[in-house]
Amino acid sequence: MRKYLKYITILSFSGLLLCSTLLVGQERDTISPIELQEVLLSHHKNDYESHNSPSPVQAISGEKLEKLNTLNVADALRYFSGIQLKDYGGVGGIKTVNVRSMGSQHTGIFYDGIQLGNAQNGQVDLGKFSLENMEKVSLYQGQRTAMLQSAKSYASANTIYLKTKTPEFSVAKNYKISAGIRTSSFGLFNPSLSINYKINDAISARVSTEMVKADGKYKFQYSNGVYDTTATRNNADIISYRLEASVHGKHKNRDTWKVKYYHYDSERGLPGAIVANRFNRPQRLWDRGDFIQADYKHEFGDKYTIKIRGKYGENFSRYLDPEIVTTKGLLDNKYDQQEYYLSLVHSYKIKPYWTLSFATDFQHNAMQANLYRFAYPKRNSLLNVLASNLDFDWFNLQVSLLSTGIYESVKYYEAADDFQEYSPSLLFNVQPFASPNFRIRGFYKNIFRMPTFNDLYYTFVGNTFLAPEYSDQINLGFSWQKDQGNTFFNITSDIYKIWITDKIVAVPGTNLFRWTMLNLGEVETNGVETNITNSGKIGTSFNYTAILTYTFQESLDVTPRGNSYGQQIPYIPKHSGSLSLMTNYKNLNLNYSFIYTGERYSQKTNIPSNYLQPWYTHDISTNYSLRFLKNPLKVGVELNNVLDQQYAVIKNFPMPGRSFRVNLNYEF
Repeated sequence: MRKYLKYITILSFSGLLLCSTLLVGQERDTISPIELQEVLLSHHKNDYESHNSPSPVQAISGEKLEKLNTLNVADALRYFSGIQLKDYGGVGGIKTVNVRSMGSQHTGIFYDGIQLGNAQNGQVDLGKFSLENMEKVSLYQGQRTAMLQSAKSYASANTIYLKTKTPEFSVAKNYKISAGIRTSSFGLFNPSLSINYKINDAISARVSTEMVKADGKYKFQYSNGVYDTTATRNNADIISYRLEASVHGKHKNRDTWKVKYYHYDSERGLPGAIVANRFNRPQRLWDRGDFIQADYKHEFGDKYTIKIRGKYGENFSRYLDPEIVTTKGLLDNKYDQQEYYLSLVHSYKIKPYWTLSFATDFQHNAMQANLYRFAYPKRNSLLNVLASNLDFDWFNLQVSLLSTGIYESVKYYEAADDFQEYSPSLLFNVQPFASPNFRIRGFYKNIFRMPTFNDLYYTFVGNTFLAPEYSDQINLGFSWQKDQGNTFFNITSDIYKIWITDKIVAVPGTNLFRWTMLNLGEVETNGVETNITNSGKIGTSFNYTAILTYTFQESLDVTPRGNSYGQQIPYIPKHSGSLSLMTNYKNLNLNYSFIYTGERYSQKTNIPSNYLQPWYTHDISTNYSLRFLKNPLKVGVELNNVLDQQYAVIKNFPMPGRSFRVNLNYEF
């Protein structure tokens, strides 16, 4: 019955699309739609892309990234609606993101247009990516609608795009150097350096590097139901190094290209869960990642454009657990991954309002490990996308069809079967009235996520007969904006429904060391997301921006004959939201942010022992800009979790209480 209800809902959504199309069958408005970037006051950078977008878009860029008390990408994403961040605590804690309750493996993360991958477990630790070299962080529900994007950009239920900084220069100089340092509670020492160099009018280069070192120690309160105590979080230290180098080029406005090298190396402690009055854990984790990627765009006249992308990456991780002794000594697992990637996109403008694109991607992943009876898997992926985009002033419609082929081989045992699937999507944005300030948007998207190497081949656990997790999404929303001289308002709201079938779950076998991966779960999600932005200017020197977000999500386990049928899935709050206030007067900035996460459950069964209380944090920061030796110097002070609330994002992994951070940045 649920299957039929799903298709009835999709057909109803299609009917809404048809009705919307009929509504716009009016005389064409001669006033061009106003883009958010164009109507914001000049002293503000736009946080959202044009409200003409068919898919809901949230973005933070430029100076606002510096004002939100954020150290890495994961911290910035907390301010978006519809996101649950899994944070295991502290500066070095692993951080993954879950969008609209679909699971972190359903979110594609793109670094300068090319996806960051992890074939081992499908998750990307966003704590690795610093904001020091970041220009813009964007979240697209459904998919991005740019016509020169790769086929991989269509292959996820939701996408996060990270855009790094490009070289900038003053008229009189061909170089720009920025040096910064942060220190804070938890013994943080975080120096950074970036150098921009203009080789000539067509070619420029940028190098960015930083180190993060922290002992990770912080106080937290613990209760076992009998007594309360204050303890110190131990083995949460981290030391990491990041280096990025890029070269940017252009030629006669017809050719643009970029080559980037990225290196990351870290060692950290894994503090573990606080259970059974145990506060110390000895486990350690080492990560090392390198990749080089490039893209090239060429325009053949005004109609035909191609874009080529390529990447080679290597990742190494080592996990040491002195508490587990094997026949070869202490448990010391090492994993190596390699990735080759190539993409070619063609875009052709048939009419000024009609564009077609065809994208082909090839990706090769391989993995090795020092585990007993490891399968040594290799995966070849071939993706093709045909997309069509109709774009008028009052109406935008994009349809696409993704073809995915997966071909696997293993050195030992039996590989998973070859896989071929076709995934459609449809997105629209329409102006139903004469005024361009109000627009309706919506989309339908069918997509899946492949089982990871761990799901398929992990010793004693993997199951090579696993099917992919399939998802269907429908979304309907609106965007309204109003420019009133010195004040700008924007309101967006979306309702959505998501079905996930063949959800991959781990089921215990004969003992706790022998689990089995099975396709058992089904999840249905109903949600509402609302974002309100107000920015303005008072007088000649005072500017402000206020951003309010709210999310309602009912994500239910509807697995047939399941023990938790009809109950909220783990770690998904029904209510969550955030408030950000940013003000500046001349050279002084003052910022405040509030984040709220409602009640949740840590397990599939919604019983009192699994209940997690709501939590919220207040953060404030201020920074001042001045001239020092004729160059700009920025001084910032932050106070996070002002009320010293004791909370945990993940049960038994306590988060830090009140903490401070001091920032210095000097440019010359």
